[in-house]
Amino acid sequence: MISDNMKEGMQQAPARSLLNALGFTAEEIRKPMVGIVSSFNEIVPGHMNIDKIVEAVKLGVAEAGGMPVVFPAIAVCDGIAMGHVGMKYSLVTRDLIADSTECMAIAHQFDALVMVPNCDKNVPGLLMAAARVNVPTVFVSGGPMLAGHVKGRKRSLSSMFEAVGAHAAGTMTEEDVLEFENKVCPTCGSCSGMYTANSMNCLTEALGMGLQGNGTIPAVYSERLKLAKHAGMAVMEMVRKNIRPRDIMTKDAVLNALTVDMALGCSTNSMLHLPAIAHEIGFDFDISFANPISEKTPNLCHLAPAGPTYMEDLNEAGGVYAVMKILADAGLLHTDCMTVTGKTVGENIKNAVNRNPEVIRPIDNPYSKTGGLAVLKGNLAPDGSVVKRSAVVPEMMVHDGPARVFDCEEDAIAAIKGGKIVAGDVVVIRYEGPKGGPGMREMLNPTSAIAGMGLGSTVALITDGRFSGASRGASIGHVSPEAAVGGPIALVEEGDMIHIDIPNLKLELLVSDEELAARKAKWQPRKPKVTTGYLARYAEMVTSGNRGAILEV
Repeated sequence: MISDNMKEGMQQAPARSLLNALGFTAEEIRKPMVGIVSSFNEIVPGHMNIDKIVEAVKLGVAEAGGMPVVFPAIAVCDGIAMGHVGMKYSLVTRDLIADSTECMAIAHQFDALVMVPNCDKNVPGLLMAAARVNVPTVFVSGGPMLAGHVKGRKRSLSSMFEAVGAHAAGTMTEEDVLEFENKVCPTCGSCSGMYTANSMNCLTEALGMGLQGNGTIPAVYSERLKLAKHAGMAVMEMVRKNIRPRDIMTKDAVLNALTVDMALGCSTNSMLHLPAIAHEIGFDFDISFANPISEKTPNLCHLAPAGPTYMEDLNEAGGVYAVMKILADAGLLHTDCMTVTGKTVGENIKNAVNRNPEVIRPIDNPYSKTGGLAVLKGNLAPDGSVVKRSAVVPEMMVHDGPARVFDCEEDAIAAIKGGKIVAGDVVVIRYEGPKGGPGMREMLNPTSAIAGMGLGSTVALITDGRFSGASRGASIGHVSPEAAVGGPIALVEEGDMIHIDIPNLKLELLVSDEELAARKAKWQPRKPKVTTGYLARYAEMVTSGNRGAILEV
């Protein structure tokens, strides 16, 4: 056992004395030591139930012969951090989570880990840590929130943000907004649409790192506690069989995750996190991989914000395994990949059934023949940009419009809510990338304001920042290179015409090469917005969005 390094032999008597101080019995010390990484806190709704999940995991580990030991991971609620300086501190926590978990796991020589995350950055952060530490590891999340009900319709957090935009447009009363406020988030759990947290939790199943249902069983269901107990048991079986994350998270597994992502219509943030996870296993993941996979992978699900269904509906329809079975039957998955069950993907999904073809479309009746995400390139984004095309209305798939240029999110929001953005415009928000932000803020407030004001089918938004999974419409993010390093988005001027062609994967600034060269010659880097603390260090080390905003020394 790995833990023998810190507990066996005369040399380790001091360490054993400290384990005695923890109240460990001699029998417990002899067992495999399983670290349970708990992201429980009392500020993130997706995490407020994780203490109960952790207790269930502990029971499963102990029942299967291990010694469970809990240690923490941080988590930020993107919805609470949205629209102010706090959002700069969201994406950056992914790397803090990975680094701190690596430190704890290796310093204490755990034999195995059970990761208990839920929201946006701690799922990928813990997947990154799992790949680094490479001891037997299982993921079990806190689970998704149930959808809210407002005026007889299911609703979720994206509806709340859009209600604020509708109020600014004068089409919704303050009383109506208050009703949304009180009803759209009715339970604990990760927000109920196919936003980033649920996207990444679903992708743990596709990667083979989570048990069936990890991405979809609602947080408030007792079935989630049973899943947690089984996760604790499963990790002990992995210890016995010596199955490790790098046996599971292979190149083929990452490509499986990208394929499932396309079918589910996941958040664009997966195109930051999958490259970062791939980097940890030595796989140089280019976001352009998305396009050939998207071309052959149909979009089978339209969960909120793209459509009227929610995570509870996907769960009842058969969950991620039902989607994977459809894809595997069409020859679109690598079914021989190992998983945390000790079985292959193919063995896991062989009996999966689609119980609701309205929630999970059959392969011959997809929402679209192409996947949910697309990578656009052109002279405005030479290294790529990302759009959730499954959430774009047909009339915005191709669009030409004048640039309305803003150097920060706040200025754009003020213009949108002030009625200064009109049909046909292309809102450009720059200097919000990984370095320029720093921290690559999500632009849910401006996209929701655009939708709420009735401009979602006529106005596009382009940024070197990123979008929440709750964003919808022609929202194109991750524009690379970013403005802070002199990317072409820094050279856009008010009124320049921009051409968007999502079917042909194009994003073009309709300005001559000569004019762009002249503008480039005059461009000067901006002074850093933050010069102290973690954000300053992060800005020094972070790469552009097309590489997953990974950190380089």
